[in-house]
Amino acid sequence: MGHGGNVIDELVTDHREVEELFGKIEALPPGHKDRKVYADQAVIELVRHSVAEEAYLYPAVREHVPGGDALADRELEDHATAEQTMKDLEGCDADDAEFDRLIGSLMSEIREHVADEERNLFPKLRAACSTEELDRLGEKVRQAKKTAPTRPHPAAPDKPPANKLLAPGTGMVDRLRDALSGRGKHD
Repeated sequence: MGHGGNVIDELVTDHREVEELFGKIEALPPGHKDRKVYADQAVIELVRHSVAEEAYLYPAVREHVPGGDALADRELEDHATAEQTMKDLEGCDADDAEFDRLIGSLMSEIREHVADEERNLFPKLRAACSTEELDRLGEKVRQAKKTAPTRPHPAAPDKPPANKLLAPGTGMVDRLRDALSGRGKHD
């Protein structure tokens, strides 16, 4: 799928890509090794997406949307729950009994989060921000995803400025680990 445009279009494209990976996982029988490959790919995308949202989307929601602090706090709680599930999933192979439980839980958490963002948060942000502001945020989110971590780090800060300072270094280490291990690559 193509990326570009405003922040909402960018994040909805991410949502669809992750849902496509979830569909690939669900289409394979339990224990199939490719379930882990697709789960790793989904985690990589979800972590990059979450880091970018935490750095730019949620601060914009706090600034521009009435009641934005409460909305952003709820979204951050969703991220924390999903990130812990992703961290637990990281240690499981596809044939591990815990893998099916964790990937099912993650898919459920993410699908609820996505539906809530698309139904509630995005329309409020679109109504509160100018086209130029949404485009500017889209570019910032795209840039943040390029250097973002690819592995879950539940203890990492999720609010600016600390998250913006630490994410690029953590991301570099994660991408090096991924390259050395082949994580997220299909054979």
